[in-house]
Amino acid sequence: MTKYQLYATMGAGFESVTAKELQHLGYETRTENGRVFFEGDQADIVRTNLWLRTADRVKILLQEFKAVSFEALFDQVYQYDWAQLLPVDAKFPVKGKAVKSKLHSEPDVQAIVKKAIVNKMTDQYHRRGFLPETGAVYPLEVRIYKDVVRVSLDTTGESLFKRGYRAAHGGAPLKENFAAGLLRLTPYNGTHPLIDPMTGSGTIAIEAALIGKNIAPGTWRKFAFDQFDWFDASLHPEQLAEAKAAVKELEAPIWASDIDQSILSVAKLNAHQAGVLQDIQFKQVAVKDFKTDWENGIIIANPPYGKRLKDKQGVAKLYREMGESLRPLNTFSQYYLTSAPFFEECFGQKATKKRKLFNGNLRVDFYQYWSKDLKKK
Repeated sequence: MTKYQLYATMGAGFESVTAKELQHLGYETRTENGRVFFEGDQADIVRTNLWLRTADRVKILLQEFKAVSFEALFDQVYQYDWAQLLPVDAKFPVKGKAVKSKLHSEPDVQAIVKKAIVNKMTDQYHRRGFLPETGAVYPLEVRIYKDVVRVSLDTTGESLFKRGYRAAHGGAPLKENFAAGLLRLTPYNGTHPLIDPMTGSGTIAIEAALIGKNIAPGTWRKFAFDQFDWFDASLHPEQLAEAKAAVKELEAPIWASDIDQSILSVAKLNAHQAGVLQDIQFKQVAVKDFKTDWENGIIIANPPYGKRLKDKQGVAKLYREMGESLRPLNTFSQYYLTSAPFFEECFGQKATKKRKLFNGNLRVDFYQYWSKDLKKK
């Protein structure tokens, strides 16, 4: 089967996490900002889309070349054998990005690449005029960085964070792959108790249950490759059946609580959709009243940030309450995500380590408090 140059994309700060996921799946990797490269065939395209928890997309790198003129860009794209990739009725939107390059006009870059592909396909298929573009979608991307052009095909479609289990959400929930990335920055593997005392719509707890039960995050969804006419249609159902057969029982309990009963109802619905409702103990309780007799586990939370000035006083009070109720639980390694620079001061303890991340476009810190028994990976 044909081998492809593949790469996974991910949010800033999670490159090493996704690289470890790929290495755990058996791939040799090479990392750049925002992407991790590896090689694989069609079976690997299915496998990585099905199993990667922290990535956004899996793409095939089709072309890589240098271009400093639109003529060169057109000629190089035209040289590719597009008929072996795209059927005559393919719908092939082209997204473009240009950074630090002579060809800096992204609309022009997109238009030139599109025109080159259309011209080549009309020649190859002996067509006149426009191509119909009424068939399956083949999402293409052209990215130019420092005059080096990469043309790729997206095998994923909608981002991998769209697992398919989220029936509802409240406020601004963490994306599923972001929550999984946070969990991968802890020692969590399902063998120790996990507590999310401000669970919101339940994303962290649900992703923890998926990890603990070895449930593939792509279980509930379709991918762009499902529509490619040259793709082996038997691979996806075969690997999905294997993934479902590999699901196991959760070894250690998961606790998810929140002060808001209405948002807990949303979390329970999402957990039900993911098939892990029975694996998570949901309870309405304020963090200041939280108590547990569990030991040697992980506490992880995404508390309110207090981005607006009028919210800061209330958030500072909440962080102090967190410190009073959670800080004494010193057999737990604890992890908190916030953009508030005053978190450590209010919590009452300096973090063992801080990691800079971006929740969307918002710069945040992941505060890590390691216990003597549990340390980060």
